[in-house]
Amino acid sequence: MNGGPSVELRRSRGARVLALACVLGGVVLLALPHEGALLRTIVAVGAVVLGVVALGSALRPFRFGIGADGLTIRRPGLRRTIRWAEVDALVLDEPPRRDGRPEPPRLLLVPAPGVTLGPPVTARHPLDGRPAVELLVLDQVREQPEQVSAALSQYAGDRFVDLPALRRAAFADPDLTASLRGYRMDQVDQLIRRGQNALVSGDVPTRQEARAEIERVSAAGLPVAQRGYARLQVDAALDALVAALADHPSTDREIAT
Repeated sequence: MNGGPSVELRRSRGARVLALACVLGGVVLLALPHEGALLRTIVAVGAVVLGVVALGSALRPFRFGIGADGLTIRRPGLRRTIRWAEVDALVLDEPPRRDGRPEPPRLLLVPAPGVTLGPPVTARHPLDGRPAVELLVLDQVREQPEQVSAALSQYAGDRFVDLPALRRAAFADPDLTASLRGYRMDQVDQLIRRGQNALVSGDVPTRQEARAEIERVSAAGLPVAQRGYARLQVDAALDALVAALADHPSTDREIAT
C-alpha cells in the first residue's frame, strides 16, 4: 500500500445544528404564554426530547481514518482498526434516487473470507450480491465523496471501487424533470440503475438480461403517477440505454471484487 499520512474524515456539523435547533425551538415554544394550548405544549416537549436524543447521538465519539495499515473506525457498534488483509472489497455506492432526489453515497465493506467485523451484515455488494457491512453514509462527514474516493483509491488499491463514477462513465445519469402524470420515478430509476450496473459489470449475459428487461417494461408501458418523470425524456433515455447495452464495446474489464 502507498505510504504517507493517513486521512482523517471529520464528522459533519449538520446533525448537531439540527438537534440544537429542535431543542431551542421547543424551549421557545414552552416559554411563550400557552394557556390551554395543549397541542403546542406537546409539540414543544416532543421537539426538545427529539433534539436531546439527536444531540446525544451527534456527540458520540467518532473517528474514521484511512491509512496504509487499514481503516481506523470509532463509531457506535464498531471500534477497531480493520486491516487491509481483512477486506475483500470496498464499494462506494449511491442508492437509487428517492422521489427524484439523490440519496447520499454510502461506503460498503465486504469482509475477507472468515473475517467477522462485529456489526451485522445488512447490505450487499451492488454488483455481485456478496454480504457487506455499511461502514459510513457520506452525509455524516464533511469531506466530499470525491475526496473520500481519492483517499480510498490511494490506500485500498484495487480492493476499492467508486461505483457511482463507473456508472457515470458507462452511462451518464439522464437529466429528467418532474411533470404531472409522468412515469413513476422509482420504476424509472430502478431500470436505469439496472442498465448502468449491467454495463459496469462487463458481463455480456448480464447486459443482455438488462436490455431485455428494459425493452419488456417499455413495451408493456411504464406505470404513471400523479407526479413523475416527463414521459418523452424517459423514453429517449431508455432508448439510449438499450442502445448502449446492445452496442457497448467489450467492457470485460476487471471490476475490483
